Amino acid sequence: MYFCAMERKEDFTQVLELASEAGHILLENGAEIARVEDIMARICTHYGVDSKNFFIVSNGIFTSGKAGKVEKSGGQASTYANIDFIPIRGSQLNKVTAVNRLSYEISQGKYTVEQAQERLEKIRSLPKKPDWLQILASGIASGGFAVIFGGSWADCLAATLAGLLLYLFVLYVSNRYLSKIVGSMANALVAMLLSITFWRIGLGESLSNIIVGAIMPLVPGVAFTNGVRDLANSDHLAGLTRLTDALLGFFCIALGVSTAFMLDGWLFDGLIKLPGVTLSPETSHYAWQALGAFAGTWGFAVLYTVDKEQYLVSGMVGVLGWMVYLVAMRFGQFSAPVSTLFAAVMVCLLSRFAAVPTRCPAQIFIICGIFPLVPGAGLFWFSYYLTAGELDLSSHYGFLAVKVAIAIVLGIILAMELPQRWFSGRRKAAH
Repeated sequence: MYFCAMERKEDFTQVLELASEAGHILLENGAEIARVEDIMARICTHYGVDSKNFFIVSNGIFTSGKAGKVEKSGGQASTYANIDFIPIRGSQLNKVTAVNRLSYEISQGKYTVEQAQERLEKIRSLPKKPDWLQILASGIASGGFAVIFGGSWADCLAATLAGLLLYLFVLYVSNRYLSKIVGSMANALVAMLLSITFWRIGLGESLSNIIVGAIMPLVPGVAFTNGVRDLANSDHLAGLTRLTDALLGFFCIALGVSTAFMLDGWLFDGLIKLPGVTLSPETSHYAWQALGAFAGTWGFAVLYTVDKEQYLVSGMVGVLGWMVYLVAMRFGQFSAPVSTLFAAVMVCLLSRFAAVPTRCPAQIFIICGIFPLVPGAGLFWFSYYLTAGELDLSSHYGFLAVKVAIAIVLGIILAMELPQRWFSGRRKAAH
């Protein structure tokens, strides 16, 4: 049965509370500011309430309003004000998808306010993926990234084991007992120590490739991607806040890497000497690279609680983006930043095309598909050479990582500026 706002005048306070609750769920689970604003406005407009009552920042929603378009009934308040503090946490992207779909169903007249509130409560209680699946996804993602960054099959195995054990620590120690900053540093330290241990006992050939794969599940991809999108949408305060959060995550990883090398050097009388970037011929073929990119992207889709119906699409977006990068590097002879720019544009375009038939926000596919392009290797080499005191090499890889990150930013901005009608044939869609 369909309900129409014109047939029933809703209490404007209930409508504002409904919109605020929807915004709260979106914001705490990784939605960008523009999406939160759009969905809250859509809900209010449908129920006949002025939608210009919200001020949204990266960690809070300010709501106020007056009973203007809705007729007052017995005891109904004439004004409303509320402040929601929403700390930056982990992300459950399935909740973002669910609230996005609910907002469109509301605009089609399928829910009264009370029914919509009940539906939001069910969305809020959606569980994360089981612990065993998150641990498995971390291991598979680590092995996949070890492959695409040049590791051999032995390196892939070592990175997979490190990723599995790392997420046991994340779930049962770090997330439960440590603060965000201390936990991030501890996670990176554990990933490093596991990687070094496996390498020292003879499991794996290239320590650098093992480490890069093992630390990738710790990369703050949601904060980075959403920060870029918020800046592109002129939400400068939120964008800078989220990018700062992402930079803090990268700093914690770098600190964990450096600490592990120093501990190992203290135990074994000297810092490990690494030969530099190594690329194994065992996994250089495009088929193996595609498999590694799919595994890595799938792993992040699981870790960020993407709906299982979107696993295949997310994985293929990551694969095609990585293939564009490889072709640009190998055949076009472009630099890493320029190749990354091409690949980031491809990831965003594919994500926007995929959003319409799947009724899923493009953000979901962008966040997962962009991970093969994130400069995890650059971050590792920057940290290693900084620890070794080789400042020239450290600054080289540091600047390279920054240029790659800027290329990702530009790619996302360029692709997201294109009109939505090019992708859906409609003015509004779940993009």
